[in-house]
Amino acid sequence: MDSMKANVILDAKGLACPMPIVKTKKTMSGLEAGQVLEVLATDKGSKADIKAWSESTGHQYLGTLEEGEVLKHYIRKSSNDETIERTHPNVVNNNELEMKLATSENIVVLDVRETAEYAFNHIPNAISIPLGELEQRSGELEKEEEIYVVCRTGNRSDLAAQKLAEKGFTKVINIVPGMSQWSGKTTSFLK
Repeated sequence: MDSMKANVILDAKGLACPMPIVKTKKTMSGLEAGQVLEVLATDKGSKADIKAWSESTGHQYLGTLEEGEVLKHYIRKSSNDETIERTHPNVVNNNELEMKLATSENIVVLDVRETAEYAFNHIPNAISIPLGELEQRSGELEKEEEIYVVCRTGNRSDLAAQKLAEKGFTKVINIVPGMSQWSGKTTSFLK
């Protein structure tokens, strides 16, 4: 597959999470059912984000082509008259997580950002499983544990929390607004 026919092309190159999804959502609302949107992005995390967002809204994720630094994502608009975007119901803010971390030793923090984002700055002892790897690696987590899921803004972690809940994880909490406004302790692999 070298190219695909798209009805509309959205240029989201140079934008970081959550902007490719925000722009995709807005553009999709203007499409007719069955039309295909091509999203051009350079954010590596957009590959997992666009796929997960499409699945959570009922749109059909067709796939992604990589051309150098540019990712071309293809999504077919759902034929449903009303696509309902689900969100994970269990949410806490950054301050609540920070207080929980200060009072408890046994907290599982799952960071679903891309590996490079995690390497530069993450919550100490957070487990790194990028959203795109969560399906294959969810077995590394205990289903009964309380798991606090974090990303840069709360969007990717929301999608990850939904995926985990669908797999039978019962105590999954999304952290909002996430690392973009985290003021608690952090560590880095890059010294």
